Amino acid sequence: MTTAPNALDQAVERCAQEPIQVPGSIQPQGFLLVLDEHDLRILQASENAERWLGLPAREVVGCTFPDLVSEDFDLRAHLQYLPDDEVFPFHIGDTRMRHGGDRLRVLVHRHDQVLITEFEPMRPAPGPTGQGDYYPLVRAFVSSVHKAGSLEDLLQQSVVQIKRITGFGRVKAYRFDAEGNGEVLAEVADPGYPSYLGLCFPASDIPRQARELYRVNRIRVIEDAHYVASPLVPTLNPRSGKPLDMSFAALRAVSPVHLQYMRNMGTLASMSLSIVVDGQLWGLISCHHEQPHRVDLPTRTACELLGSVLSLQVESREAHTSTQTLLDMRQRIVLMLGSMADHDSVSHGLRRIPKVLLDFADASGAAVISAEHCDLVGDTPPEAQVNALVDWLAGRGEVFHTDNIRRDIDALPELAEHAGGLLAVSISQLHSHYLVWFRPEQTRTVNWAGRPEKHIDAQGSLSPRHSFDSWQEQLSGFCRPWDPLIIDGVQELRGAVFGIVLRKAEELAQLAGELRRSNKELEAFSYSVSHDLRAPLRHIAGYTELLAELEGNGFSERGRRFLKHIDEAAQFAGSLVDNLLNFSQMGRSALRLSDVDLNTLVESIRSEMAPDYAGREIIWEVDTLPTVIADPAFINMVLHNLISNAIKYTRGRTPARITIGMRQHESETEIFIRDNGVGFDMAYAGKLFGVFQRLHRMEEFEGTGIGLASVRRIVERHDGRVWAEGQIDQGASFHFTLPRKPINT
Repeated sequence: MTTAPNALDQAVERCAQEPIQVPGSIQPQGFLLVLDEHDLRILQASENAERWLGLPAREVVGCTFPDLVSEDFDLRAHLQYLPDDEVFPFHIGDTRMRHGGDRLRVLVHRHDQVLITEFEPMRPAPGPTGQGDYYPLVRAFVSSVHKAGSLEDLLQQSVVQIKRITGFGRVKAYRFDAEGNGEVLAEVADPGYPSYLGLCFPASDIPRQARELYRVNRIRVIEDAHYVASPLVPTLNPRSGKPLDMSFAALRAVSPVHLQYMRNMGTLASMSLSIVVDGQLWGLISCHHEQPHRVDLPTRTACELLGSVLSLQVESREAHTSTQTLLDMRQRIVLMLGSMADHDSVSHGLRRIPKVLLDFADASGAAVISAEHCDLVGDTPPEAQVNALVDWLAGRGEVFHTDNIRRDIDALPELAEHAGGLLAVSISQLHSHYLVWFRPEQTRTVNWAGRPEKHIDAQGSLSPRHSFDSWQEQLSGFCRPWDPLIIDGVQELRGAVFGIVLRKAEELAQLAGELRRSNKELEAFSYSVSHDLRAPLRHIAGYTELLAELEGNGFSERGRRFLKHIDEAAQFAGSLVDNLLNFSQMGRSALRLSDVDLNTLVESIRSEMAPDYAGREIIWEVDTLPTVIADPAFINMVLHNLISNAIKYTRGRTPARITIGMRQHESETEIFIRDNGVGFDMAYAGKLFGVFQRLHRMEEFEGTGIGLASVRRIVERHDGRVWAEGQIDQGASFHFTLPRKPINT
């Protein structure tokens, strides 16, 4: 009797479990070879490689790479430019096969224990930009995005530019909500294409494993939804004994269900760009074309750069909004704590500032429940129902929240007649004392791009829907969702009520003022870095690389040298900005204290840095060091900075001598690192631990000037001290202490 729903659920689950990262085949616009990097032997080949190589794929397997390509293409020489940590296809050069034919772009990446090489013909892609000179378009976009007045304006600018670059018939941008549904916020389309602006696409359109692929691999292109996939020969990766993981491959084949979805939509070519914010998939830019449509490598590279700039802009805007929300919320916490401290009880204090109480959670009503009273503020259920709610909340944790009372609290159906959702926090570990906020029900209309339903075919497989016509759904019983920042704020308020409210309200008010200033400084810093430094620097580095690849052969040796200098300067500036951001975060990250064995830590750092001083004669004198109570990650950073400095500034000494020792004092442990390097003038010792303070020329010793400032900040957060001693050309010693008692965090 329930076979149909069960069959549908099973089909949906099978779709969600489909291993789309290991399809075993590729799209046929290029071909793929899997190599053993040690001997460059072919382990797997796509079946369609015969078209370019003139050999069946089974005969290609076992050959070496040099046997197949032009003699002037040295793969090993090109691989030295492949970053060690690069997991995305990296364009290392162009070549022809020994069999002849067109020149091919060669993209490589290391993954799944092998070297994956992809080959794409160098035919120009159709599009409005002619020769593919995207620099003016991308430059204009990067320089204008910060001027967008709203998120919708920013997304609209993005889809317009991407359409100009790619020539797709329709480009839209949508954002995912908490349930994974995507609402189209921006769109541009040629005449004849249906418009989806303002419509919602259900979360079920993108299974969870596909979302994860979108998160880690930010671009995906399907040139022809009618393509015939080319399988890999042999089927399994010989190194792993499993199907090859092609998560990052540009030619990776896609799910047949998605291809049918595209055809149902009237789309034969597509490209997706992921918008990733704070490591999470925030949204997508989706490009569609009603006919097959080619997207060449320069176009994809330009779009990836635009997508990265857009992601940074969205992240910056959301961080700015979150910072302001936190500041406002903490101001209200201080006001509530101050009012509680000025009155005899929590209830009396909060009744004096009802607007602050409601604004804190952006609620329409609130209740303050203690052993003696149930005080109501604003629009709330009757007192009897609130008291019944308190009984129901017992044993359900410190914080409870719902955006649908009727769905989640079925034991008290009468509550739903007065409110749509609630947020409750316990403010006593012994008694039923609660703060509860209420929000009204908000009936809303959702415009879907087709009915958000799934179907199964005769074989029991999931079949995508055929209609994308606008379909309205009325949603009732819900309130506006509770912002995670508000839920975190409630936890913060709870902790403050427990430990601080009656004794330190005045101190909290002062701390709130300091927090306001700190947050404003952080906000200004983050905004400046995101808008004025990080994006342009990545833009410079990215386009320097593109310029070198596309036009480098036309430059003189002097011009190529200038390009190299520009790239090195952009990379250094990018590192400097990243170090500054890390430095700013050190003061805000919570310490995670544990026992730290300094001997193990020092040996690990020496082993890690061994390649840096390979070939040098260094005499190490390392005392037996104690186990301390500290944050392991931060103390590792301190020792890493000091040891690396000792190695760096003893460059030229034969032998170099580095001593790592300790002294135990009554209340603290002292650690020191001494070297016989270039030393410094003690008259400038006070400048050593400041940001950007350098006592040696950058041409002599590399560095950003932030390392010792980071050391001081970390040690002082551990309630320790830091200092240095030295003489010019006689070496230096750096000292820091850690308390022998538990640190007050």
